Amino acid sequence: MESVSAIFAGTVFALFGGALLAWTGTRLKRREPVAQGVNQVASATLASVAGTIALALAVYCLTRL
Repeated sequence: MESVSAIFAGTVFALFGGALLAWTGTRLKRREPVAQGVNQVASATLASVAGTIALALAVYCLTRL
C-alpha cells in the first residue's frame, strides 16, 4: 500500500517540476517576465531551482518503491 503513495507522490512531483521548468523556459525564450514586479534573473533562478528540487523529489520517491 505504501508503494501506491510513493508512485502518486513521485508522479505529482515529476509533473509539477517538469511543467514548472517548461513554463519558465518558455517565458525566458519569449523574453517575458517569469513573475510580475520581480527581477527577471531572480525569479527565473528561483523557479528553476524549485522545478529541479521537485524533479529530485520525484526521483527520490520513485526509487523508494
